[in-house]
Amino acid sequence: MTFDFDVVIIGAGAAGLMCAIEAGKRGRRVLVLDHAKKLAEKIRISGGGRCNFTNLHTDAEMFLSQNRHFCKSALKQYSQHDFINLLSSHKIAFHEKKLGQLFCDGSSQDIITMLQTECAAAHVSIRLEQHIDDISRHDNCHNSGFVVQGNFPPIHAESVVIATGGLSIPKIGASGFGYKIAEKFGLSLVDTRPGLVPLTFDADMLTRCKGLSGLSVEARVLCQRTGFAEGLLFTHRGLSGPSILQISSYWDAGLPITVDLVPGTDMAAFLKASKRQTPKQDVRTCLGTYLPKRLAADICEQAGMASSLTAHNDNSLHQLGTAVNSWQLVPAGTEGYRTAEVTIGGVDTAGLSSTTMQAQNVPGLFFIGEVVDVTGHLGGFNFQWAWSSGYVAGQFA
Repeated sequence: MTFDFDVVIIGAGAAGLMCAIEAGKRGRRVLVLDHAKKLAEKIRISGGGRCNFTNLHTDAEMFLSQNRHFCKSALKQYSQHDFINLLSSHKIAFHEKKLGQLFCDGSSQDIITMLQTECAAAHVSIRLEQHIDDISRHDNCHNSGFVVQGNFPPIHAESVVIATGGLSIPKIGASGFGYKIAEKFGLSLVDTRPGLVPLTFDADMLTRCKGLSGLSVEARVLCQRTGFAEGLLFTHRGLSGPSILQISSYWDAGLPITVDLVPGTDMAAFLKASKRQTPKQDVRTCLGTYLPKRLAADICEQAGMASSLTAHNDNSLHQLGTAVNSWQLVPAGTEGYRTAEVTIGGVDTAGLSSTTMQAQNVPGLFFIGEVVDVTGHLGGFNFQWAWSSGYVAGQFA
């Protein structure tokens, strides 16, 4: 039969646009559809408007999935260095902020403009504000292509790529449409939940967080056997900051987290040594050597230790120091998809080819980016997964 387009890509985000560029380079007639009014809104708002577009240390260990090996092929086929080379070819200046995280010197719009330029060069058509109702096989035949239906005349395509993202940040249009299509075509889903998201607390702990709102410290946060040493931020809703966002992807309801507020320093030993050297020093002042004064005062108040060091025996100081290095907390929950940077879970990789991103049992149907059960750590890894998975699908769609 005659197709309107060779490839229709649902979703004009990072993964979808990368796929469109690569498929277009192969001479495929490509159409990108998105329900949003603006192109690539998640790129636009990321990294404080500068887009943390990849990470120099990208490898499979930085991703969560039911199959931790699934992402390896795509990351090898299109690495962080390949994307860096693409940026360099467009003379986009960038810098490393920390821990291999790369940001634009200018703004995230530089990357969006680059993707638009590449799409134009590959003769890719992009249509925004397109509301898609359904995707089906043409005449219900196994190898007859697809029909995309919505607020437009039906579009017939040989291949369809689902790049709709996950459920995170619904205010910019996130939805579960991609999961719906996966289930329709017989693919399994891994349960979804918010990832890279602030943690919330009940009652007393929430009151403490509100009183400490705005304070940040470098902390090490652990959940079970996984830990991250980065910034921690107290907010009026609970705890946030990079270390908390990272650990949230590993936290499940009911599990405790352990916070070391002064990583690398044995606070029990420090307090006892300080008692010997400056016995009249206030405990709060002593803790304030390493912690913000407001936090030091809060910890002492909770422990009932607001007088001089000499007023407390070594056992009490040891317990206080241990509490600072091993603060046990049980979150009540997370702030949810409203503020989550990513969605954990999604289309089960068992139903996809890791080398092509094509559905194993549905020729011509591809899933890429966040809609798939591959979730990166904080720091540019999720964008790299978008570039890599989009690139791979673009070679085969």
